[in-house]
Amino acid sequence: MERKDFLRRGFSALGMAAIVPMMGCSNSGVDPVDTAGSTTGTTTETTTSTGTCTITATETAGPFPTITPSSLVLNNITSDRLGNKLTIKITIQNKNNSCAALAGALVDIWHCDASGYYSEYGGSGMQSVNFQSVHFLRGRQTTDANGLVTFTSIYPGWYSGRAPHIHVHVYNASGKSLLVTQIAFPEATSALVYAQGVYQSHGQADTKNANDNVFSDGVTTELATVTGTVATSFELTHTVVVSA
Repeated sequence: MERKDFLRRGFSALGMAAIVPMMGCSNSGVDPVDTAGSTTGTTTETTTSTGTCTITATETAGPFPTITPSSLVLNNITSDRLGNKLTIKITIQNKNNSCAALAGALVDIWHCDASGYYSEYGGSGMQSVNFQSVHFLRGRQTTDANGLVTFTSIYPGWYSGRAPHIHVHVYNASGKSLLVTQIAFPEATSALVYAQGVYQSHGQADTKNANDNVFSDGVTTELATVTGTVATSFELTHTVVVSA
């Protein structure tokens, strides 16, 4: 089965329990408890307005979540992957505290490389190239007093059936799951990136945000702001609102 077909048919047929065996600072030893449960099937963007902010849409963790996130406490998650440098700045706000910054939250991110491959997985129909023994483009940080985490990475590539994206999982300091979501990219910026460098051989993304099985119901709370140029580097800024 192609990864594209798997994604479009949903994850319920396999379940995350079947996927995991394929094979990955402050609070770094916490092993998260995913009390939110696995999201299966085609996701729906559920948003709740409150005061001055809106809870970020909940999405699926996908078929390639980090296996042991507590072991990957890293600022620079690039490893040996090539691509345009991307500084990722994510701010976590707490809707239950008048949208104030949430300090001490654990934030895990992961995304594919310039060719559309994920680390920690592979050797199957979903991803033929085997990267089970490496951990590139995955990392965890703890939010500071301003609710901010910063990662150094590369601009994500894409794979068939999905628009460019970054996965985000937010936990409280005790490891309780608060939100699983995804970050979408401005399509014009992605088009510029994919037309050059190591991305060029892979070509342009075949799926727009509006046609993506995750983002098709809207990216109001998930679209990042991305600044920079292909000649220099890029910076992504994004706010994720949780209920903590």
